[in-house]
Amino acid sequence: MISPTKTDRMVATGERTAKVQSFARWVFTPLGFFITIYGLNVIAWGGMLFLLLCNAAPAMCHPSCNSPNSSRRIWIEIDSQILNALFCVTGFGLAPWRIRDLFQWCRWRLARSPRTHQRGLARLAEIHANWFLLGRQDGALPSTTDHETDPRHPTPRWKMDVVVWGNMLNSVFQICLAVCMWAMNRFNRPSWTTGLFVCLACLVAAGAGIIMWLEKKRINKASEHPGALLLVPLANPSDKSSQGYLHVSQGESI
Repeated sequence: MISPTKTDRMVATGERTAKVQSFARWVFTPLGFFITIYGLNVIAWGGMLFLLLCNAAPAMCHPSCNSPNSSRRIWIEIDSQILNALFCVTGFGLAPWRIRDLFQWCRWRLARSPRTHQRGLARLAEIHANWFLLGRQDGALPSTTDHETDPRHPTPRWKMDVVVWGNMLNSVFQICLAVCMWAMNRFNRPSWTTGLFVCLACLVAAGAGIIMWLEKKRINKASEHPGALLLVPLANPSDKSSQGYLHVSQGESI
């Protein structure tokens, strides 16, 4: 097993430092600061709710842990309402854009006219251009490009179905959760409603997010410059003009 050299460790450390600095700069942007505060609130209140459900604070179980008037049950309700409000920020705030995507999806999947069908798919591809890639048959890739040699293979269309419906169902389940939390009090609200709708909303949102992240990662990796330089040992070790390596573009003979 070859151990990493000092230079390799320095390069890895430099890359990690650059990533941390880039993240720090993003945090201090308006959007980054808002997302960071939002995420910290979800983690903090969610963690507190988890600890309360695990009876991690016996002092709050008075007169008993399951008593409606105990501090434990009261704080469980407070935490649940705060988390519900936090989830409503994304579930309700992103609803207009999700409804727009669903409208374009209906044009794509349900329209009888081929022209409307194509326009709906093209519009969705334009909206989600950072992770969804159309094929040559849809006019997304240049006609002079050979599909067999182009590394940017089109995104399977079922992934657009999952993303559009996953995001839309997240808002739908959040509406159901909000109705249960606001229309009923903690004394007559069935306990299964909160857990069910929170679980469903998280699952559909996570599924859509994972698909977008993986597809974006695949496209970015495949879209790297085709002339990326290769490092090949020099025939003459005494030539140190390139530090012992020759830069050769992909596709050239060595």
